[in-house]
This record gives sequence, structure tokens and C-alpha cells, in this order.
Amino acid sequence: MKWAGDRIAQRATRLLTGLALYGISTALLVRAGLGTDPWTVLTQGIARTTGLTLGAVVVLISAGVFLLWLPLRQRPGIGTLANAVLVGPALDQALRVLPTPQPWPYRLLFLAAGLIGTAVATGLYVGAGWGPGPRDGLMTALARRGLSIRLARTLVEASALASGWLLGGTAGIGTAVYAIGIGPLVGFFLPRLALQPNEPAKPPHDGHAPASRHRVLEGRLIRPADRFSGGPRRGAGGVVGRYRTHRRRHQER
Repeated sequence: MKWAGDRIAQRATRLLTGLALYGISTALLVRAGLGTDPWTVLTQGIARTTGLTLGAVVVLISAGVFLLWLPLRQRPGIGTLANAVLVGPALDQALRVLPTPQPWPYRLLFLAAGLIGTAVATGLYVGAGWGPGPRDGLMTALARRGLSIRLARTLVEASALASGWLLGGTAGIGTAVYAIGIGPLVGFFLPRLALQPNEPAKPPHDGHAPASRHRVLEGRLIRPADRFSGGPRRGAGGVVGRYRTHRRRHQER
């Protein structure tokens, strides 16, 4: 199977939309103030130590995660590199414009939107077929070794959470909800949002039926001329004779 040239725009659109949505979804989790996703807990811990913005730390973490790809023999793609350099700036820009909600219902809404948005974003940019992001590359590499997408994602997120907590990142109820819910959500959205390569054209009628101007009767090919002009004759018991008998009986009913 091959990718058609006219689908390059679709793949690029899915990739860029997914990366932008990923940054916005992370910003929603930060603004909810109920605890962020495990990778952002790690990002917060490093940001508090270095004084860098969250977006800048995301770029640095992406570069570091590439080192973990080596023993897993995971190959980067265009989407991998784009993820490493675009999610961080998208996060910083979203944090500049998103408000910090105070009432609990709005904070819960931000949490839910950030969680679902992250899963949808993963399905879009991973499903574009240009390679997963640095963090999701760990997930897909583990999945190729027999783990389900849900279990692989949960293991990766739990490891990031533990590291982030040790570095002083903030965890909360939102972190627990994210760690439990992100695996099933990604498992749901990823196969539905993945852009499939073009399938080769199938023969008409699954390749078993003859041309539309012909007809199969009793397992034999009958041309229109044979049906109505009377030839070629093969006796009353032949194919044409059986067809005429069937036709006469039908007219008599």
C-alpha cells in the first residue's frame, strides 16, 4: 500500500492540528489547577529548578527522551521532530491567553477538556503516519513488543509522574484521573483517527462477475445475442433451451 500524493496535505493538516491541540490541552490541565498530566508534572519540576518556561522545558525533555529510543530501536520521523519543536511553543502561547478558572465546575471542565483533547491530539498526529512524538514513541515502541496501547501509555505516564514528583512537580486529583484515563482514551481515539494508506482498486463484483453486458445462467456465460436471437443452438436440453423454458414458464404465470 502506498500513500497518494494528494493526501500529503491531509497528513500535514492532521499533524499540525494534533500538535497545536496537544499544547492547548496541556495548558488547560495547567490552568485547571487540579494536578497536571505526568509529563507536565516532570516539566514543572524542571522548570522550577531552572527558571525556564514550561514550553522550553518541554523541548528539552523531548530531546532527552530521544535517548531512550536507542535501546528500543525506534526511528524518528517528520512528526517526531515537529512534535519536539512545536508542542512547547504552543503550550506557552496557550498559557498566555487562557484564564485561570476559580469555581470548581469550570476547573473540572478544564480538566476534562484537557484530558480528552490530549487523547484526540495523539490520535491526530500519530495517526498522520509521520512518526510519533518523542514521548509517544516510547508508547508505540512498547506496543510493538506485545503490550496493548492502553497498557504501554499507562506505563510511560506512570514513569514520568514518579520522576516529576521526585523533582518537586505538583500532582493532584487531576493527575490521578489523567494517569487512569489517558490509556483507554488513546486506545479509543488512535485507531479511529489514523489516516490509512490508499487501498488498491478492487475488481468489480470482487473479481468474480463477468462484464455487465453478459449474464451467467446455470454456470455458463450467455451473451445477449444468444438469449434473443436463438443462436448458438445446443438442443432443448442445452443452456439456451433451459433459459427459454424458464422464460416461457415465467410468462405463463
